[in-house]
Amino acid sequence: MNYKTLIREVPNFPKPGVLFYDITTLLKDARAFRNVVDELASRYRGQHIAKVVGIESRGFILGSPLAYHLEAGFVPVRKAGKLPADIFEVKYNLEYGTSSLAIHRDAITIGERVLIVDDLLATGGTAAATVHLVRQLGGEIMGLVVLVELESLKGRDKLNGCEVHSVITYS
Repeated sequence: MNYKTLIREVPNFPKPGVLFYDITTLLKDARAFRNVVDELASRYRGQHIAKVVGIESRGFILGSPLAYHLEAGFVPVRKAGKLPADIFEVKYNLEYGTSSLAIHRDAITIGERVLIVDDLLATGGTAAATVHLVRQLGGEIMGLVVLVELESLKGRDKLNGCEVHSVITYS
């Protein structure tokens, strides 16, 4: 299935000069959504993933069904102020500003095998921040899965040797 044909490109969003890759057009296609989740699940089945970490917010959409298929727990990484219990927080740069992410301190135990999931890998700031949070909790990162990777922005270079799997790539 050619997933690229199902991704809507929105110029100048969220600010002038940025080309936004909108995955909602793929997600609304039941067959494509199911195929993506099944493809990712088959790639990581048998690797004894204990937790799937989804990055707010589109990482939740892919991460939840993936965790279900892998019989793993699901852990949300959220923007600051969104988690109610004791957290670790990290500030980072993204393509068009700065932000911070948080994870509950009790979300992952030392040595648990973790798969990180997001919709897009661009400059790598959000993914690197999440890798930092998972490592801070002692999780063993088995990989980072993204639906779309913008290869020209070299985001994977910021991930300190973390294995990256992209379903769709743009040069």
